Amino acid sequence: MADTNYAPRLRAHYTDVVRGKMVETFGYKNPMEVPKIDKIVLNMGVGETTQDSKKAQIAADDLTQIAGQKAQVTHARKSIATFKVREGMPLGAKVTLRGPRMYDFIDRLVTIALPRVRDFRGLNPKSFDGRGNFAMGIKEHIVFPEINYDKVDKIWGMDVIVCTTAKTDDEARALLKEFNFPFPEQQ
Repeated sequence: MADTNYAPRLRAHYTDVVRGKMVETFGYKNPMEVPKIDKIVLNMGVGETTQDSKKAQIAADDLTQIAGQKAQVTHARKSIATFKVREGMPLGAKVTLRGPRMYDFIDRLVTIALPRVRDFRGLNPKSFDGRGNFAMGIKEHIVFPEINYDKVDKIWGMDVIVCTTAKTDDEARALLKEFNFPFPEQQ
């Protein structure tokens, strides 16, 4: 990805198709009003780190492979005795994607990873936060083609948070539908 002229397929799709449809649907006066995807945050919480602190680094390495960008290990902010967690203990990994890597991740998520999920019936249309951001959970991180199934010793779940500049959930839902996010049809 060292090429500076690299433009992801979905960014061109947003510019050429999605913006026009959003203006048509919501009647924006200014083209800068059209919502866009701002960033994607991937998070992996690893509960087994209380027994083995190396698990967080393994999760970070897997998340780095999935995202194509170095993930950072997250640490506990305070001690919680009931969970055997001490302050500063590694608990998981996270990575924030923006720009071309974000569009590449959306492309892989929608076209490759989600169809590989077992018993997948579409994304939950109620998983919006009221401000146009969408959160979803994936139970197995091995649905991504970057992860070699034979080398994985433990399967973890992960959170995918899609942050948009949309003001309402309806605008964000329409935006994500244009990016082929598989929401079930409303009855």
